[in-house]
Amino acid sequence: MARDPDTIQREIEQARDSLAATVDELSVKANPKRLADGAKTAARTKLDDPKVRYPLIGGGVLIALLLLRKLLR
Repeated sequence: MARDPDTIQREIEQARDSLAATVDELSVKANPKRLADGAKTAARTKLDDPKVRYPLIGGGVLIALLLLRKLLR
């Protein structure tokens, strides 16, 4: 069963257009600046949570006190 050349050509063009759209979407999603901005926003959101912020502050103070103690000996 032979297929019409015009039909084959249309299918090829549709596949090419679909592939081009997919590549465009991937280039937007994989943009390093966009990924970095998303990671920065996620980190800031996480650090704004009091359940995370206060233990980090406490850990930082503890480390600072231990370093001071070691330096003063």
